[in-house]
Amino acid sequence: MADTQNIFLPGGFKQFRILKSKYVIADKSVLVIGSGSEKIAFKMLEAGAARVSFIVNEYESLINARFVLSVQNKVSAKMMDYDNTDFNDNEFDLVYAQASISTTNRNKIVKEVKRILKTGGTLCTGEITAKEKDYPTFVRDIFESSDVSPLLHESCEKYFIERKFEMMYSEDLSSSLKNFYETAKQSLKDVINELSDKEKSHYKKLLNKISHESNAYLELGADRYIGFKMMILKKSE
Repeated sequence: MADTQNIFLPGGFKQFRILKSKYVIADKSVLVIGSGSEKIAFKMLEAGAARVSFIVNEYESLINARFVLSVQNKVSAKMMDYDNTDFNDNEFDLVYAQASISTTNRNKIVKEVKRILKTGGTLCTGEITAKEKDYPTFVRDIFESSDVSPLLHESCEKYFIERKFEMMYSEDLSSSLKNFYETAKQSLKDVINELSDKEKSHYKKLLNKISHESNAYLELGADRYIGFKMMILKKSE
């Protein structure tokens, strides 16, 4: 099975470890949402999940997911809009999202998650947050370039409670972002020398985005404004 110890997402592997310590995954039907979360899907199976589905919302992400998941044919990877899936009502015991639903479309996605979760089912989400209500333009640019609509860090819980979820557990994982951006910056240096000129041109926008965000967080003080919080929530109705 693939190496599952290094999760290249905000929150790293800690979000899953905390969930596993608080929630029994064995025999549950699980949906994992978002590119980069393939290794989480592996870990769900290792923890005894009865069924694991995995969705992304872009074609390139789907191709990558199917390649990564090809070593484990028990995980089904599909491309769907997160706010309009093909799943049935009340289909899953657990929906897991790690920095994948912190988007401008969050309200519709959360509504869809409620539809496909069983009554009493669990949502484990990691949210990109804004530590302060007002933040500088360069931080706003980071959010907008990633289609992130951050919840205010101190009121994440309130957002989900208002949508009829019961808060079971929450933890501030903002400290994980430093390692995430350091890893992104180093990975960019390692990869860029291996790319052809054609590949550099094709991925120019993505490469510039990674470089800009990493430098902003590590060198320009964006860490004062960008946070990350995980929550374990129960669908109450």
